[in-house]
Amino acid sequence: MYINRGTGFWSSIPPVVKNLVILNGVMLLITFLTGDFMYEKFALFYVESPLFKPYQLVTHMFMHGNFIHLFFNMYSLVIFGIALEHVWGSKKFFIYYMITGLGAAALHSLVLFLEVSSLNTAYEAGNLMASEGITNIMRTPTVGASGAVFGVLLAYGMLFPNNVLQLIFPPIALKAKWFVMIFGAIELYLGLSNKGSNIAHFAHLGGMLFGYFLIIYWKKKNRMYF
Repeated sequence: MYINRGTGFWSSIPPVVKNLVILNGVMLLITFLTGDFMYEKFALFYVESPLFKPYQLVTHMFMHGNFIHLFFNMYSLVIFGIALEHVWGSKKFFIYYMITGLGAAALHSLVLFLEVSSLNTAYEAGNLMASEGITNIMRTPTVGASGAVFGVLLAYGMLFPNNVLQLIFPPIALKAKWFVMIFGAIELYLGLSNKGSNIAHFAHLGGMLFGYFLIIYWKKKNRMYF
């Protein structure tokens, strides 16, 4: 009897992408089992919140709110991350992933700082309701790999701009460069127009922005592929 091993899709996924999928899945399982404990300790809180810890800048990238949230992030990571890890190698891809994830957290935190500053000004001017908004920001956790995943999407569009992507909805085909630009524009519009949204649109933009500058830096230093 001949047993064919290592020829399936899962075994073909390069190590960093594969381990990121596993880690994110395990973290969600632990979250289901422990409830609020994981969010209180490992989600990202605003830097002035009493719940904030510096390590949350990293740990929040491996947590998700539910299975749908996890599925779409990991699906996108697999679709676009495999090509990048094959081109860059595992070490460079992991560095890129982490930097874009941290960049997403940085821009998200900056936007929260601006919101808190605006609310403080309103409160000092006599708007007592502003204190409720500040309290909500202090208590709201942020989780998800979306920032890093948007960085991965940006990199795919820059490295493979003319690759054609077939969308499911709407059912059209787009070159990767247009796909990335459209997604970036949508995130910017939603971030500016839906400030009360529970989706961290500026974290997505932060991942793309830091990814863009990192790739430009690597190109200038001739370090794009080594």
